[in-house]
Amino acid sequence: MQKLYFLLFIVLTGIMPLKAQKVITLKECYEMAYATAPLSAEKEVYDNIWQIRNRNLLKGWLPSLDANGSFIYNSSVVNMEDAIGSLPLPGTGGLLKPLPHEQYRITLDISQMIYDGGAIKSARALEEADLHISKKQNESDLYKLRAQVNSHYFSMMLLDRQKELLQNYLEVIDRRIASLNSAVLNGMILKSDIDVLSSERLKLEQQLTENGIRKKSLLRILSALTGTEIDTSVRFVLPPVKEELTDELARPELRIFDLRREQLDASLSLINSERMPRAFGFATFGYGNPPGNNFFRDEFAPYYILGAGIRWNIFDWNKARNEKQIVSLRQNLIQARKNDMEDNLKRLLDAKSAEISSLESLLLSDTELIGLRKRITAAAGSQYDNGTITATEFMNVLNSEKEAVINYEIHRINLAMARIEYLNICGKEIE
Repeated sequence: MQKLYFLLFIVLTGIMPLKAQKVITLKECYEMAYATAPLSAEKEVYDNIWQIRNRNLLKGWLPSLDANGSFIYNSSVVNMEDAIGSLPLPGTGGLLKPLPHEQYRITLDISQMIYDGGAIKSARALEEADLHISKKQNESDLYKLRAQVNSHYFSMMLLDRQKELLQNYLEVIDRRIASLNSAVLNGMILKSDIDVLSSERLKLEQQLTENGIRKKSLLRILSALTGTEIDTSVRFVLPPVKEELTDELARPELRIFDLRREQLDASLSLINSERMPRAFGFATFGYGNPPGNNFFRDEFAPYYILGAGIRWNIFDWNKARNEKQIVSLRQNLIQARKNDMEDNLKRLLDAKSAEISSLESLLLSDTELIGLRKRITAAAGSQYDNGTITATEFMNVLNSEKEAVINYEIHRINLAMARIEYLNICGKEIE
């Protein structure tokens, strides 16, 4: 039973730390930041706006209904008695009444579009292009969150690695102090040597305290940015960059320029549709006095009118041509701005590529320097144990090694960050 309890204890103590520590990746932070940002809700709003506008445009094919009412007074009307009285028609006198001066009408007018020259279709295409631009602009605005996430994510990694290194050197100092305590009691070394190590230990504790304060602050910011509570047990990992870094651009801002050109192409179709003829049918159902065009009937009665028509503006004083010229000029402006942005992004990529090369070179020299510093520290430790150097001299050597190791970690994490920033400038996704 004792062996069984011991095995259970070993298994539980081995599993529990693994469960307690959660790993979070940079891509997960991106996704959580996107989902949390208020901007992410705009896409659904844009879809709703487009659906409403699309429904309104489709209603252009539905008949239009208009209710009208009118009263007309004519100062002069045809007097049929005068017109017919001069004719040799016996027995007609007094049979014809004068036409009424007043006209009363209440009508319901119905108009149905039969052919619109493609105006509705072009307007729908224009609205759809506007939808794509709005959604891509929203994607571009969300893309800017990556820079904020990068800054805090990699800062957290630097703090975690710095904490590990400081704790390691703190353990080295503690072991040295423990080994020297007995030597002080035996009078073999001075207590001032332990004081030197103790002061260095105090510095390390201060740095660890500062590290913890900064980490808590960054965790609060990153938690707010991602909308997820991130505690101190979370481990941040370096994102892998497996693909070769190229200068191919896929930024959402560049796609916006292409969408704007497509929108202008859709506007050209709308301009052309305005020059096409329109065919329509119409009907009027009314109630009036006189009814319809029956002016000889002086009473209120219902009537109706049916018909069809065509409308074509055969000359628009070059208005359509001028509108097309404006569209062409706008397309040229959009292309010029796109080219300018591509040039700016290429310059940023060149600068980031130079930074990456510099950090890679620094890492090579850091590796060589760390090897040298560790050998120097080992030799200084032996010299200090033999009493040939002082504690202060030993600590100077140990601090040089610590500085070299910390610089290596800083350069390693900064290199990973520079590679991710390079991909972000290109507009590529990370794993």
